[in-house]
Amino acid sequence: MSLVAAVIQYAPSTDKTENLQQIQQLVLEAAVQGAELAVLPEYATFTNPVIDESFVDSAEELDGASVAVLRKLSVDKRIAIIAGVNEPDGQGRIYNTLVGIKDGEIQAVYRKLHLYDAFGTQESRWVNHGEIQEPQLLEINGLKIGMQTCYDLRFPEVSRMLVDAGADVLALPAEWVPGPLKEFHWMTLLQARAIENTVYVVAADQSAPTGVGHSAIIDSMGISIATIGEEVGIAHAELKQDRISSVRATNPALAVRRFRVVSND
Repeated sequence: MSLVAAVIQYAPSTDKTENLQQIQQLVLEAAVQGAELAVLPEYATFTNPVIDESFVDSAEELDGASVAVLRKLSVDKRIAIIAGVNEPDGQGRIYNTLVGIKDGEIQAVYRKLHLYDAFGTQESRWVNHGEIQEPQLLEINGLKIGMQTCYDLRFPEVSRMLVDAGADVLALPAEWVPGPLKEFHWMTLLQARAIENTVYVVAADQSAPTGVGHSAIIDSMGISIATIGEEVGIAHAELKQDRISSVRATNPALAVRRFRVVSND
């Protein structure tokens, strides 16, 4: 079993039409190059460099126009898509939501669990965290993909919860905001999540000015097998079940561990 995945890196703006046009062009390029899954950044259809009320004003239900474009794109280009969108929470804030789309249908949804109240930002002022629940996995070619978002990367329990549910791949859309040592934190944590869980990590960040870039696909031994620098671009890699099995035979960390993840809620 194998899957060709692509990370797509760009800088979304406050212009939804322009963002969706760029998404369509980049996903087309990824599909032409053989990708079966395209992972887009967090807040893929609308981003303001400073999180504020505009995120609430721009929010759409998951049956709204922006997700409809992504669903049609999935069918037209025969590619699965994971993307971050702004979803109303019905209480004056939003959910920072990921949708996993395959064959034109939303087959998995994830709402960000850990909000970015750090490094001088207060995401929780405008965003409501998702509820902890049984993970929804997107399955492609027999590989199961779990989803998490940006700041969730700093909490290893999220990744472990997904792996316990059966994920072979962790898809991680992000807007990893620039700051002191942020690129170092990003790459270190991505590799750690891959190594400790013996899974692939497919991480799509925004490019400058809203993100640090450095989108990457990392294999289950922690090796970066596809990367992008700071520019707009696409990176591909083939994800192989045999590689995961081989790594787990060498490093059976999941099999011998003595602890489980328990919710604080």
